[in-house]
Amino acid sequence: MAEERLRSKELIGKVLISEETGKKFGIIGDIDYVTESGELINLALVEATAHTSNMNLQQDEKSRMLVPFSAVKSVGDFVIVSEKDII
Repeated sequence: MAEERLRSKELIGKVLISEETGKKFGIIGDIDYVTESGELINLALVEATAHTSNMNLQQDEKSRMLVPFSAVKSVGDFVIVSEKDII
């Protein structure tokens, strides 16, 4: 079975959804990463939902909510994250 690689820029524009509740967090607008290693750090959300706003997430200089990439569980048509790994 051939491994399919996903380029990080393909995450931009995808909807972020909670694994536990199915609630929408928002749309991925940008990605923070370490330039030297390419390690993905955070997903910056645009059009964040009220659910996301109530989570007291860290924000970037553009006031976009940041979700740690370590919380990502799967990527397909949507990006699924674990809420317990965010908080």
